[in-house]
Amino acid sequence: MIDQILGWAATIIFSAMMIPQIIKTLKTKSVDNVSLALFIMFLIGNIIAICYAYLIEQKPLIIKYLLAIGTTIFYLVVYFKTKYKK
Repeated sequence: MIDQILGWAATIIFSAMMIPQIIKTLKTKSVDNVSLALFIMFLIGNIIAICYAYLIEQKPLIIKYLLAIGTTIFYLVVYFKTKYKK
């Protein structure tokens, strides 16, 4: 039971970790101090991890990585729209 609670808590926190940066970028309309490499590496890491989750057939991990990939892609869209809007 505790393992499930910890797993889902980690899923929620890791999936939501991009939200403060998304909000800040949307409010300030600036990506000046954002590391694009961080987000790209995070995306690549999650793509590799989701492949692993599929191989070991772990649905909670698959959901976690899908959410992380989705929020990262969303942020990258916000990043590029903000950067090239000027």
